[in-house]
Amino acid sequence: MNEIKTYKIAVIGQGYVGLPLSLEFASHYPVIGFDINIERTNQLNNGKDITMESDLNKLNSSLKDYEISNGKIGYKASYLLDEIKDSNVFIITVPTPIDKYNAPDLGPLISASKMLGEILKVGDIVIYESTVFPGCTEEECVPVLEKYSGLKYNKDFFIGYSPERINPGDKINTLTNVKKVTSGSTEEIAEEIDQLYKKIIVAGTHRAPSIKVAEASKAIENAQRDVNISFVNELALIFDRIGIDTMDVLEAAGTKYNFLKYKPGLVGGHCISVDPYYLAHKAEQLGYYPDVILSGRRVNDSIAKFIASKVVKLLIAKGGIIKNSKALILGITFKENCPDVRNTKVVDIYHELTDYGIDVDIYDPWASKEEVKHEYGIELISELSSKYDSIIVAVSHKEFTEMKFETLKKENTVIFDTKACMDRNLVDARL
Repeated sequence: MNEIKTYKIAVIGQGYVGLPLSLEFASHYPVIGFDINIERTNQLNNGKDITMESDLNKLNSSLKDYEISNGKIGYKASYLLDEIKDSNVFIITVPTPIDKYNAPDLGPLISASKMLGEILKVGDIVIYESTVFPGCTEEECVPVLEKYSGLKYNKDFFIGYSPERINPGDKINTLTNVKKVTSGSTEEIAEEIDQLYKKIIVAGTHRAPSIKVAEASKAIENAQRDVNISFVNELALIFDRIGIDTMDVLEAAGTKYNFLKYKPGLVGGHCISVDPYYLAHKAEQLGYYPDVILSGRRVNDSIAKFIASKVVKLLIAKGGIIKNSKALILGITFKENCPDVRNTKVVDIYHELTDYGIDVDIYDPWASKEEVKHEYGIELISELSSKYDSIIVAVSHKEFTEMKFETLKKENTVIFDTKACMDRNLVDARL
């Protein structure tokens, strides 16, 4: 890294990935966290973080450093493009979702690239952290930067790719404690970017030989987990028909030294249930149909329907009436002890149950009621005050694992545990 060079960093997107990254760099450089959400930037500048991912002491300290130093070090959030035009390193952390056909939706990524193209200067470096398919950065993003900047790639400006490895809600495997893959568009820029990240990543970095390799490494990290989880989910479907408990089988098999201890469950969130489609998209572009990857996706996407139908069968077995019965789903976030509701598969259970004519309530003390209403059109209940014919523990929030069900149960209430997190003597079935 050129030690004489003064870095001014702009991080585009201030969500689960962008904010922690901004705050770590802000200990060494001036950082502006850019986000098009005005409400989000106002919250951050007031020292608040609704994602619960950042250290609030660090956030407030960085805000103060920026103010005291007059922008020479520290952090500030902004929605104004003019405030980042003087930056010379731009790090893009916008979401890369899929559309209703499970095809990559590059809209946010292309919009961010277009926006940066309008302010890009000679010598600037743009680093992408958003998950993409191999080749996307150079084939899709670079032409947009060139078009809107009028500059030439690898002559006037340079590119890097360093895939994010943020695990929402995980306070152990944090940004600085997980090795970071880096890459750059030239040998010199790759080294400069690697040294830049080494400033903040305690665990160290791994410099990939090319941008495509770095992109592919991110795609297969989550595709591997998706396929492994799909295997145990398929086992759960088989063992349910056999009449044995999946967790009992996994516990027994897990006594072998090289058995991988994956558990069945709902596969949602912004990574594992999305990233495999990016890899599959690229494979199909090249004329190869990725059977294993897409079959794993089909199995994992079928689990919500299995859970709902299993609950209905258990209700019938207990003599219950399905239509207009009351069901309670505990949890809507995609994982425990985290407010993230992106691409949650709990919503699929909700819709399956309502299709049966069941009246469904969802309770989640971690989730934002406004966000759930906006994203899914579902009203979360504020408190537990009814009795239910069926209760589904969908997320293992700490509040639920300690919950007493006596006040929520009727005489023949069915309790289904999707996470195998409850005392098995208290539930009728588990995944």
